[in-house]
Amino acid sequence: MVAVVDAEKCTGCETCVDVCPSEAISMDDGIAVVDSDMCVDCEACVDECPAEAIHME
Repeated sequence: MVAVVDAEKCTGCETCVDVCPSEAISMDDGIAVVDSDMCVDCEACVDECPAEAIHME
C-alpha cells in the first residue's frame, strides 16, 4: 500500500508534508506528491488531510 494524492482535491495546505514521518511527501506546483519508495504505509497523511485528498492504494 502507498498513499496516493487526488490532485483535483488537494488544496496545497501542506498538512500531509508536516505529518509524514518518513518525509515521503513534497509539494509540486502547490499539489502534494508522494514518493512511493519512501512511503511507509502509516496512513498519517490520510487521517490528517482536511480536504480528504489522500487515500491508500
